[in-house]
Amino acid sequence: MKLVSFSTGDGRIHPGALLEEQNLVVDLTSAGYADTLAVISAGFTTMEKPGTSNSYKLDEVKLHAPLANPPRIFAIGLNYRDHAAESKMQLPPVPVVFFKMHTSIIGPGDAIVLPKATSQPDYEVELAVVIGKGGYRIPASAWREHVYGFTVANDVSARDVQFATSQWSMSKSFNTFCPLGPAIVIADEIADPHSLDLSLSIDGETLQSSNTRELVFGVPALVEYISSIAPLLPGDIISTGTPGGVGMGRTPKRWLKPGDTVTASVQGLGSLTNPVIAE
Repeated sequence: MKLVSFSTGDGRIHPGALLEEQNLVVDLTSAGYADTLAVISAGFTTMEKPGTSNSYKLDEVKLHAPLANPPRIFAIGLNYRDHAAESKMQLPPVPVVFFKMHTSIIGPGDAIVLPKATSQPDYEVELAVVIGKGGYRIPASAWREHVYGFTVANDVSARDVQFATSQWSMSKSFNTFCPLGPAIVIADEIADPHSLDLSLSIDGETLQSSNTRELVFGVPALVEYISSIAPLLPGDIISTGTPGGVGMGRTPKRWLKPGDTVTASVQGLGSLTNPVIAE
């Protein structure tokens, strides 16, 4: 099952189960869930055969960010060896954790809006982990008990704002700087999150291409480390970091610009495409 948020033209966003083989989106509001955070908190992961009264053809709905109101977004820096090298930084001895504000979340097809406050907007494809069962001091060996699913994230970053200070969160939290989606794939459907190809292209040109086997700190280590300090909550997102090929690491630099179309992809999770516009 894939968990989505969708609308049908009535202006209301519904939680839904995407059944790709049937080309259907099942409205989970009728099952008593107000939004996808409620679905995740309840541990709902299996969709029985749907009826027709609360189902829609996929082409009849608009998909939104699959989770618009996570309690927190933990983002991880310098978590691929090649990205640390292109950033001219040493590999960290422990995970580098910063936050993105949930107000920066947008969904598939929504525009990344480049603010006037930055002249160096950058792109970063990432595997994002969605926590299901919360917990404190979770051992790495128990990570699967606490992960609900996975989705695609684009950690859009204002590099000039980022490196004007030692704190990164504000540079990552401009409105629209967290494209997310298109769906949350239930964890049981991903045999190994550490063997997934991921890539990012702009207007068809591939700029990032790697595999999650290159992560410095994998999902078990991140769950253990973060929960050793702050109890994880249902719906928390851990965006696991980006590989090499970002605009900052290129010669010449390749910043996002109005008119670009950015597609971030992770194997088994789908592709997330967003146009880029000026503020």
